Amino acid sequence: MTRRLSFGVLVALVALGISTPAQQYPPGFVDPAPILAAASKAIGEQNLRCVTFSGTGYSGPVGQTFENAPNIDWPRSEMASYTRTINWDTGTSKETFDRKPGNNPASWKYGLGWVGGTPTQKELRQTHIVNGPYAWHMDGNGAPVAVPPELAEVYQLDIWLTPHGFLKAARKPGANPRAMWRWEQLEKGRDGNVVAPEKVHVVGITVLGKYRVDATINSQNIITRIKTTVNEPVLGDFNIEHESTNFIDAGTSKWPIAWHSHQGWDDNWQFNSESTGHNAYGGKFPMVEANACGDPVPVPEAVKQAAPPNYARVDVEKLANGVYLLGGGPANSYMVEFRDFVAVFEAPLNEERSLGVIEAVAKLAPNKPIRWLITSHPHFDHLGGIRTYNHIGATVVAHYINLKFLNRDVLTYRPRTVKPDILSLWPPTEVAEGYNYEATQENFVITDNSRILRVYYVQPLRHVAGMLMAYLPAERIAFEADLFDTHEPPRAAQLPSMQGKPVPWSTFMEAMKAVPKTD
Repeated sequence: MTRRLSFGVLVALVALGISTPAQQYPPGFVDPAPILAAASKAIGEQNLRCVTFSGTGYSGPVGQTFENAPNIDWPRSEMASYTRTINWDTGTSKETFDRKPGNNPASWKYGLGWVGGTPTQKELRQTHIVNGPYAWHMDGNGAPVAVPPELAEVYQLDIWLTPHGFLKAARKPGANPRAMWRWEQLEKGRDGNVVAPEKVHVVGITVLGKYRVDATINSQNIITRIKTTVNEPVLGDFNIEHESTNFIDAGTSKWPIAWHSHQGWDDNWQFNSESTGHNAYGGKFPMVEANACGDPVPVPEAVKQAAPPNYARVDVEKLANGVYLLGGGPANSYMVEFRDFVAVFEAPLNEERSLGVIEAVAKLAPNKPIRWLITSHPHFDHLGGIRTYNHIGATVVAHYINLKFLNRDVLTYRPRTVKPDILSLWPPTEVAEGYNYEATQENFVITDNSRILRVYYVQPLRHVAGMLMAYLPAERIAFEADLFDTHEPPRAAQLPSMQGKPVPWSTFMEAMKAVPKTD
């Protein structure tokens, strides 16, 4: 009898394509093959080649919190008429949903990927497609626009962050599954409180040759949580986890209809981080069609031929003597030269962008150090380069309300494993000794006794708390970022278009008068 049962298990594992090498596992680790086989059988994974599901959900723009405080989550926007088709055989995904226009970059899908300075969404219907290494989006019936390669890779990774996708990825060459067990006793999330200790297994695999993906499998052999780590320029190693519940029968397979995703740590008690933004998207998607693969999604020629962003390209525009706009990307920086040093306003996007700007500054003001880096506000698209400036010796000027977040989460010397940056690889002693920032409350003055640059606190905005702007009184040039957002398109349309460039002070003040006092 024992021999027949063992043979039956072996046949099942071979049928599932799961290798069963004869080996001993260290304490705490177990053979992943029977765990994966049981999970596959529990939901009929091999009977599902593709799936289409639909319903209503919500999304949160990662890195766009109004303020940094305990339990302040990513702001939500609703996604109506949501439909997604995933085809694991072809490595493709197509998502369509309706979202209120005028509030978001057209390139932003949901969760990670918000990039300020890019064209604003104009149409209600949004489409996002992934096909292998390519990803693109369409605003309404507009032309397909390529997603940058690094973000497209995250979108491709997301195809496998489903229970069925994980099990299929576990059989791919190079997945190298490892399994361990643990007792889950204290989880209290909205996706199911633990009412009694439960012994679960965690299986880790490698996806796309570089991302470690872990799945928690409960005592009923159901995958309840899938976690991975990607790179985010501000925070470095960035947590993404999906939780799925309410599995329903979908023909010969079972599929979860309730989804909840964290991006960033669900650290409500702030044990490890100051930022607690985490709920990135979720919803209920009760309409499920098993093996409904949809139409093929060939990669448009324009997407194939699209050149990746050249973040290091810097277009220099002289605004006044020693004052320059450093453009060339979806966001700008500004340089103000003093007698013995330089100040820079804003370090957006990422390290590549900031290194390009720093090189441009070095050519415009040879042998003068960048003494100050003024960061306007802590949204990720405006914050991705401050670590780079910190590394080359600049002191970061920020509003004091954002100080804990910057000092505890951003300007740290903790390792970055997915994509190490210059600060994590070669951390200067200033980062540990606390010489890396200046906090201001109302007014901060940078001067060499001949030129004055004033940094002002902008009173609380709906867009963000702790906003700074800068002003050169002699040249009458103001530097601002996101003071005129798109949360109120009719009102924004009444304001003069500034397009992120400095304007005469009189124009700026007239524009401020047009903003209702409640804003």
